[in-house]
Amino acid sequence: MARFVDLAFNLPIDKRFTYRVPDGGGAPVGARATAPFGGRTLTGFIVAAVDRPPPGVAPRALSRIVDGDPLVDGGMLALARWIADTYLCSLGEALAAIVPGGRRESLLQDAVQPAVAGSHALTPAQRAALDGILRGPDGISYLFGVTGSGKTAVFLEAARSTLAEGRSVIYLVPEIGLTHQVVAAFGAAFGALVAVIHSGLTPSQRLAEWRRLQQGRARIAVGARSAVFAPVRRLGMIVIDEEHDGSYKSSASPRYHARQVAAYRCRAAGARLIMGSATPSAEAFLRMRSGAIGRYDLPRRVGGGAPPRVRLVPGGSNRGVLGPELTDALRRVYAEGRQSILFLNRRGFSHYFHCRSCDYAMTCERCSVTLTLHRPSQALVCHYCGYRTRPLQACPACRSLDVRYAGFGTQRVEVELRRVLPDARIARADADSVRRRGAFTELLAGLRGGGIDVLVGTQMVAKGLDLPGVKLVGVVDADTSLRLPDFRAAERTFALLVQVAGRAGRAAPDGEVFIQSAHPDAAPIACAAAGQVTEFMEDELAMRREQRFPPFVRLIRMVVRGRDEGKVTGAVERLAGMLAAEPEMAAAGADLLGPAPCPIAKVARNHRHHLLLRAPALRPVLAAVRRRLRGLRLEPGVHLEVDLDPVAVL
Repeated sequence: MARFVDLAFNLPIDKRFTYRVPDGGGAPVGARATAPFGGRTLTGFIVAAVDRPPPGVAPRALSRIVDGDPLVDGGMLALARWIADTYLCSLGEALAAIVPGGRRESLLQDAVQPAVAGSHALTPAQRAALDGILRGPDGISYLFGVTGSGKTAVFLEAARSTLAEGRSVIYLVPEIGLTHQVVAAFGAAFGALVAVIHSGLTPSQRLAEWRRLQQGRARIAVGARSAVFAPVRRLGMIVIDEEHDGSYKSSASPRYHARQVAAYRCRAAGARLIMGSATPSAEAFLRMRSGAIGRYDLPRRVGGGAPPRVRLVPGGSNRGVLGPELTDALRRVYAEGRQSILFLNRRGFSHYFHCRSCDYAMTCERCSVTLTLHRPSQALVCHYCGYRTRPLQACPACRSLDVRYAGFGTQRVEVELRRVLPDARIARADADSVRRRGAFTELLAGLRGGGIDVLVGTQMVAKGLDLPGVKLVGVVDADTSLRLPDFRAAERTFALLVQVAGRAGRAAPDGEVFIQSAHPDAAPIACAAAGQVTEFMEDELAMRREQRFPPFVRLIRMVVRGRDEGKVTGAVERLAGMLAAEPEMAAAGADLLGPAPCPIAKVARNHRHHLLLRAPALRPVLAAVRRRLRGLRLEPGVHLEVDLDPVAVL
């Protein structure tokens, strides 16, 4: 039994620390332990057993072993090391992203239903796709299917075949709200073999599901991004549903992408990787076009649905946010006893305070963004730092009373909708209205059960939901995400519009979509309305190739932030100079963009400047970047964030 162990802590320190194991104690590699660190006690991960400490080091004793059995095995430790190496973080940060934080197991009650025997009857297109996927025991496949084409049924039957091979499955969805319908489908087929892993569970519940998978009592893990780390036995398949979605990218260190982690795990295990979407990401579309991954098309809806009729219409006026065409359609569909969804990817009531006398526009005192008016709380709120203040009745700059609140969010749409349909049962789904655990699932149950006539929501209602009763979808402002200064803005706008339009007419051939836009000729909007996925992606890829942006190059974004702007600019300029001096950069065809202020230049009183490293491939330059980052000395109060393959550059 080893007398000493190395611990890795969830800290941005690329180093392991040696501790003494108390006499008679067991400290298995892969378990957690608490230990003194400086003047505090931290929980770390035991990553190695050692016979003797480093020369000149007198290790302190571990305080306590948290886990009787290891939480991670050798394969998961290797995955953590790959994440640390790839995403330029510490081993402890990587392990903290992988392992649930619970200290005790708390079982998840009624997570899945008992299994029901039998397979799904597939259409010829679904059967052809399934057969093609199963022919490659360890390949990468893509289900390129229109919304409502039955991709989930193909995934389910592929999972059934994988289980029959004695192997296990991980099924990823982009949002926690989508896990319920997937768990319902898979639970009906596989019962207690299904485990649920996502951040909406308590740490103790996640730990209990983790143990069930680790011990082989569950063989299918369903969940959002973090479920990609599920410790299944004999991994045979990973499914990434709605592959295009940006939620698969972590916004905190380590800033991993679940698609890349899934690819690594499938290569290591000889497992299949299956992705699917009606709107593939630019990266996936390019790989399909080149033949690097197998493509299987599902061009038609199943279950009686048909592509909805899509109309581009003008938006509202100063008198309202709902234009006359959309208003008439809402009244008609309500009179028919059918359901509608209104989509606007902006919450709150209005998002812009403007003085008409002096042109003053109110921004957050901590961030370089405007404040959003929220009702009924009657507060101006910053959606970046949470700052709140009371609404203004006069301009703080010139004291004029000629002020207005402009722009609109989901709250204002709901208020206007209640005037248009005073007797309708209306609900709203956004980050403000579904904060309580389980609230979104309850709301969807009400919609499916016919208890809601119109649902107003943000992007959470646009993703993968199967809502058979919805006839009409109205997009209140199609231009919202198109205005963002980001190279993926067009792709993101197009995908959102196609996805939300896909909620209409899934069980009947009379679905309708009204898209309100001030720029109906813009390519993302026009192509989404026409259902031209291939045409849009080809044009978008041509533009990306010309401008040297992903997927034709790889990016590393480095953001330096701090309250002292002089220190921030000094640090980012030093970093740029250090990287530019690296001989590997020129040899690898890499270049630097910036440094420059971020598009959102200040958040929570922190000034933000960024630097983009662009290269045809990252492996030739990663070692040089890591070396320079280790050599960068930051002043107190200045912080560095490193993001490999960013999905946004705001």
